[in-house]
Amino acid sequence: MSRIAVIDFETTGISPAMGDRATEVAIVLLEAGRVVDRYQSLMFTGMYIPPFISQLTGITNDMVRSAPTAVQVMTEAARFVGDAPMVAHNAAFDRKFWQAELALAGVAAPQPYACTVMLSRRLYPHAPNHKLGTLIDFHGLPRTGQAHRAMADAEMAAALLARIQHDLRGPSGTGRADHDWLMRVQACPKAQIDRLLGTVRNTA
Repeated sequence: MSRIAVIDFETTGISPAMGDRATEVAIVLLEAGRVVDRYQSLMFTGMYIPPFISQLTGITNDMVRSAPTAVQVMTEAARFVGDAPMVAHNAAFDRKFWQAELALAGVAAPQPYACTVMLSRRLYPHAPNHKLGTLIDFHGLPRTGQAHRAMADAEMAAALLARIQHDLRGPSGTGRADHDWLMRVQACPKAQIDRLLGTVRNTA
């Protein structure tokens, strides 16, 4: 079974189009629902981290000042991921920073992204909400590390993805759960998800 790279960024703000930059990246490689490798690094971009972001993430300007440059980190991250397809919780956010930071490093970013937010909305409509921490608690999965730090969030997103893949395979364990199928499920209208899966798998 091919590997999937689960990624999480911490950043100075919400959008690279507004000049925001990444401060930390973490990537967890999953194979057959199991973690097989990890990559994590703070990165220095020269961009000021606002106090409210430091309060949220615990990442300060002093911490990133001694970190490797963003070009170095992103080049290493791209090498680590290789051609593995990617997954993130709220992938629209992480994909933007992945593409923007790699563009600044002069590295291509061809990887397709699946999104655990979109997948959970299809598969678990009865969840209280689709925030990462809520879904971790909803499924009884372990919380790891400090929330809003990249590795802790990437590991929890990886655990959620493994649960999603398990549920997509169904009771017989024969259903599809590869990245192409994740992309198809997340694009399916909610009203048609049961028809796509062939059976109701909205299990808690």
